[in-house]
Amino acid sequence: MEKTLFNNEIQNMKNYIMFEIKARQTELTPMLKAKNRAPIALSMGAPVDRIPEFAIAKTIEYMNNDSLHTYSTPKGEIKYLQAVSTYMKNRFNVEIDSKKEVVSLIGSKEGLSNLIRALVNPNDNIDEQDIILVPEPGYASYSQMVKIAKGRAYGIKLTKENNYQPNLDEILAKFIKEGNNPSKIKALIINYPNNPLGCTCEFSYLQHCVDFCNKHNILLISDNAYCEMYFDEKYKPHSALECTGAKDCCIEMYSFSKSYAMTGWRLGWACGNELAVTMLSRMKSTVDTGIFKVLQYVGADLLESKEGQDYIESQNIKFKNKIEKFVSGLNSLGYDVQMPKTTFYLWMEIPARYKDCEEFAADLLEISGIVIVPGTAFDKEAKRFVRLSVVASEENLEEVINRMEKDGFSFQ
Repeated sequence: MEKTLFNNEIQNMKNYIMFEIKARQTELTPMLKAKNRAPIALSMGAPVDRIPEFAIAKTIEYMNNDSLHTYSTPKGEIKYLQAVSTYMKNRFNVEIDSKKEVVSLIGSKEGLSNLIRALVNPNDNIDEQDIILVPEPGYASYSQMVKIAKGRAYGIKLTKENNYQPNLDEILAKFIKEGNNPSKIKALIINYPNNPLGCTCEFSYLQHCVDFCNKHNILLISDNAYCEMYFDEKYKPHSALECTGAKDCCIEMYSFSKSYAMTGWRLGWACGNELAVTMLSRMKSTVDTGIFKVLQYVGADLLESKEGQDYIESQNIKFKNKIEKFVSGLNSLGYDVQMPKTTFYLWMEIPARYKDCEEFAADLLEISGIVIVPGTAFDKEAKRFVRLSVVASEENLEEVINRMEKDGFSFQ
């Protein structure tokens, strides 16, 4: 069979960076264990804690309901969609019509991918491709999703200098000056709280994004997967749908993965602009037949329960304590790491003696068994940074600091 049978983009693309790192970790595990350096994963953003006991009990209960073992629909079960509507009202004071303005997702990653495919007109000519504005650094899959759809991702730099909240009017002026066609811009993706930076944004910046997209007839895609992960009420994340005029241009993505440690459930939703939700639902109707009804019923109960809210609050306290200790340990080795306001991610500069982040990450894995992600996975220009996901147990995080100290991974 010839490789040319397959889509050109698929032929040339690499596996998702996290799976490549996992494969390398698996390959090295026997050697690392032999020298008492069994791998400690700080790579994927996957909480290791047990999911809410409430969810487990509800799953057992619903598994005995025979009517829940049949096909669902891509749109989602009525119970689930109504629970989302209630959650959005209670959490953000946003009114969502459960019949028209919300669709279930098999995790937010699936929703993002299908929405991008629904937006982009495939074109092999780079000069004529539709464009999606994406954050840099940003979630590694954004650009790949656009590329697979045969569109072009245009990076918007998030820097310390612009407080990770770039002025979009200035970005557009730069975009045009570079010879790009603004009419080709289909959407702007924002991600606050942010992966990999761990930062969030001011509410006024969300309004800036909404105003910009309405002005230029651009879809605003807000990836709000980390909205429940924060450590100070002052930085409690908002929804872009709270902004004036948001429903005219915005669709927002949510996930159970981070809030409830339910990464394997692949459960989420998108809500907001009715047309965007309708088109995403239409796209999904050709590629999936919905989420297992039991999962939707459990998810609905979790969103509306005191147990679910208690779990989120207790996890935030646990993560805060764990991250503070880990940050302190890294800084004792000479690093300059700041406690994130949101998420469990640390964006860390590497020592000057390393030529780039790939070399540093490879050494850290091969010598000490510590698994992290090079910054270039999120931005090709981020060669001096790595991302650490503080998801391991406190015991393992202490072991990371001990190994780094013993194995010569201080900053100096």
